[in-house]
Amino acid sequence: MIYRVRHTTSYTYGHPVDLAAHILHLTPRDCPGQTVLRTQLECNPLPVRRESGTDHFGNRIVWLFHEAPHSHFDIVALSDVDVHFPEPPPADSTLAWEEIAFLAAQDADVSQYLFGGPMGGPSRLVGEYVARDFPPGQPALQGLLALNERVYKEFRFRSGVTNLRTTPDEVLQRREGVCQDFTHLMLSGLRWLGLPARYMSGYIRTRPVAGQKRRLGADVSHAWVGVWLGPETGWIGLDPTNGIVVRDEHVILGWGRDYADISPVRGLILGGGGDVLRVGVDLVPLDEWERDPALMKLGAFPTRETA
Repeated sequence: MIYRVRHTTSYTYGHPVDLAAHILHLTPRDCPGQTVLRTQLECNPLPVRRESGTDHFGNRIVWLFHEAPHSHFDIVALSDVDVHFPEPPPADSTLAWEEIAFLAAQDADVSQYLFGGPMGGPSRLVGEYVARDFPPGQPALQGLLALNERVYKEFRFRSGVTNLRTTPDEVLQRREGVCQDFTHLMLSGLRWLGLPARYMSGYIRTRPVAGQKRRLGADVSHAWVGVWLGPETGWIGLDPTNGIVVRDEHVILGWGRDYADISPVRGLILGGGGDVLRVGVDLVPLDEWERDPALMKLGAFPTRETA
């Protein structure tokens, strides 16, 4: 499935910003199961300097530097992405979770995801909750599917009740939150067991209500969990917010230990105050996008050349 994704970010400042430096994670990455066909990122006002590269985790990153006063800052990221994640293996054929924990500790690349950042470190309280699905000898994917389903059923999606300072322990006690919270919860518990897990940032396809037109820019970023199942199987995506395995309706921006590693826009400003932030996302199959005049007005690439 080829998707076009348009991610807009708009800051309006109550007072002018004199200087600014921003780090952007808004460009999807190539990885197993996903190919970025073309991508572009535009901003207004134009920066005095712009640099591109990759971060520690291999995510595509853009640095922007502004040195003139400005009262607003707008970013538009447009990408075409071919998603083709494979079917997961039979759950009972995967390695026992204890064996995966042992192998992960020996792998330098994988073991970094045993340790969380400031938002998703191992927690005994959450670990005990997660451990119910991982009795001795349990095939890892069987336990993960059960945990993913349990979080989906036992936690209520409710925005506005948590924030970036909410800990996994607090989410466990509240039993409500948003995708970021449920992802941090699972990461914390799995790491307590010794299973490598990473924070996945990206998008999920949504559909308009039957009989109604699509609301442009109404979607938001999404988050889910990536778990390593051993050297042969590799990584698998689990979406506890929706109780599903990641297949063909997710697009990956990047990954890290937690949200702090992969936040879409982060930076420092001199000045400002009274800021208003607006974010909008459209994720639509490319063939649908190109048949819809309203979507085509939002963004289109001039050619089919690969970015």
